[in-house]
Amino acid sequence: MSNTRKTTGRTSATDRMRAARAQAERSDRIRRRVVVGGASAAVLALVAGVAFAVSGSSGSTDAATNGPLVVPANASGTDGTVITYGKADAPHTLEVYEDFRCPFCEQLETTTGKAIQQLADAGTFKVEYHLATFLDKNLGGKGSRTALAAAGAALNEGVDKFKQFHDVLYANQPDERTDGFGDVNHILDLAGQVPGLKTDGFVKAVQDGTYAPWAARVNEEFNKSDVTGTPTVKLDGKKLDVLTGGKAVSPEQFTAMVKQVTG
Repeated sequence: MSNTRKTTGRTSATDRMRAARAQAERSDRIRRRVVVGGASAAVLALVAGVAFAVSGSSGSTDAATNGPLVVPANASGTDGTVITYGKADAPHTLEVYEDFRCPFCEQLETTTGKAIQQLADAGTFKVEYHLATFLDKNLGGKGSRTALAAAGAALNEGVDKFKQFHDVLYANQPDERTDGFGDVNHILDLAGQVPGLKTDGFVKAVQDGTYAPWAARVNEEFNKSDVTGTPTVKLDGKKLDVLTGGKAVSPEQFTAMVKQVTG
């Protein structure tokens, strides 16, 4: 009888250890835990543990978004809310849906981003960026829209300048629980990593929030899409599974996915 109790006790302890280990491994796969502060903040769901769920609009009350709409030079799309990188005559189109505060987007860009750029530079496809600011509502703050407005100022300087600045932002993304991108001076410091970007015009546009109304318009168009989480990547309309178990696919895996679609 006592042996049975001891065996059962050991089994229960082992099961608890296994469960704790499994939970630790799951937590490790998700790079950071989301903390939603404030009673008015929307609850942020993780879609299958691999993407941030879109929850409404940015909810912005920033006065700058109510200013005159100025569309950056080099913007594309019928309403100037798309940023296109690559050769205009590329036979295929890769759509990338992101929010600058999204940590899974950061993981995609820092893991797979170079492969995306190389394939675009080679003419395999052109990249259409569709950007959002919904994480400002979900997490509080204004980092997403401040970063997006600054990205608009970079786009006004040139598509290549936008792409480089986009990459710098993701390479230096603050924890999503903070609002690091909400600090204009920090944004300008990061812009200094892009050669030739910090012109007087760029700095003034960032400080004045010139492209804040445009950023709001870009987010509105994002909200009209069928995208439910970021990052979302589509090639010629076909969704690519770029995240597995909370981790971005390797450059080799991404290239293989592209070949399956393009033939």
